[in-house]
Amino acid sequence: MRTEPSATSAAGTARAVCSPGAAPAPHAANPADPVALPARRHLPVQPAGTPVLDVTIPVYNEEQDLERCVRRLHEHLARTFPYGFRITVADNASTDSTPLISAGLEREIPEVRAFRLEEKGRGRALRAVWSASDAPVLAYMDVDLSTDLNALLPLVAPLISGHSDLAIGSRLARSSRVVRGAKREFISRTYNLILRGSLAARFSDAQCGFKAIRRDVAQRLLPMVEDTGWFFDTEMLVLAERAGLRIHEVPVDWVDDPASTVHIVSTARDDLKGVWRVGRALAVGALPLDRLARPFGDDPRDRQLSGVPGGLARQLVGFCVVGALSTLFYLLLYSLSRTAMGPQLANASALLVSAVANTSANRRLTFGVRGRDRAVRHQAQGLAVFAIGLALTSGSLAALDAASPDAAHSTEVAVLLAANLAATILRFLLFRAWVFPDRATSPDDPKGDAR
Repeated sequence: MRTEPSATSAAGTARAVCSPGAAPAPHAANPADPVALPARRHLPVQPAGTPVLDVTIPVYNEEQDLERCVRRLHEHLARTFPYGFRITVADNASTDSTPLISAGLEREIPEVRAFRLEEKGRGRALRAVWSASDAPVLAYMDVDLSTDLNALLPLVAPLISGHSDLAIGSRLARSSRVVRGAKREFISRTYNLILRGSLAARFSDAQCGFKAIRRDVAQRLLPMVEDTGWFFDTEMLVLAERAGLRIHEVPVDWVDDPASTVHIVSTARDDLKGVWRVGRALAVGALPLDRLARPFGDDPRDRQLSGVPGGLARQLVGFCVVGALSTLFYLLLYSLSRTAMGPQLANASALLVSAVANTSANRRLTFGVRGRDRAVRHQAQGLAVFAIGLALTSGSLAALDAASPDAAHSTEVAVLLAANLAATILRFLLFRAWVFPDRATSPDDPKGDAR
């Protein structure tokens, strides 16, 4: 059994245990690293016996189930998995005979490795083992093996083929078959609703202990994940999704373990704290998610069309969606403030507020600019574009007032819609050519890789 004195040396110990000679994974963003991840590709053929998959099993005081579950997992992989594999038992400061059982399994089974941490925390264990592993695909599952192992190959196959960046088992998919009590079912669905409402998460099941990730993605993503406990999975998935990485979901058959030692109340409290922390970091742009972006051209939708500048189609779609929402927002503000302020002042204030929101949304969603870099400059340029829109809409109102002083409110709205349409077209052209020119380059231009 390999042991380590503290969590601070976890990565070094895990490197010695799991992958002798492997280069250490970064624990902080390296300025010398390229901004974007390389394009996804099918993993190259590995020499016989070289592990393609490293399955981590985090455990804490699991002396009753550990040996049986590891043997069952090893038998399944040896019988069905067509590549080399490794099973790493990550012991989280167990106080029973779990370390001795892990050491015995390591001596007896060549594909099993034992790893010991002196501090508890599932996220801490996964970070240490995954950061040091030399396998190109990293996975983890709960020791109770509640998830049917027949889902393991479908889980990792999209990562091996280069189709996806992460993969998760989902107990909430329509075709999943799940056996568990009403209490856990309610908690699981409520938690995922909270994630959807607060963090705009689109994946269906954050808590299922059955996940996998490509190592190149993990090397960039893990230094950004702060949690060391049960929220680790959720934080990892939210950041990956916000960065535009592809998450593959596999419906699973899952049977609840009635002897589970998870403390629901404390776990739920910590998870809600994590949701607040991550949501706040995303809101202020504190995370360098551009380091997780795939290069331009990796997605088939990015490929250059004849006669169409690179990225124009995607940017037009994003800009139209943002424009439609900001126009509705503008009209709502104008209608609410017109009676109190008068048409000109109401138009100016509504356009100013919606312009700031429009610039922020287009900066992030249409042109893929993340973080705080040049945010003030972009808003200043956006306000200059706003001034042009203000001149168009205010001029339209002035012309309407001169032509028909008693025009109905519906006529005012129609004129403003037409003026806003013209201003929107001009805004897109100015955003693309002036405000965000480095995000509109051709795929053949190296600058186009920095989304």
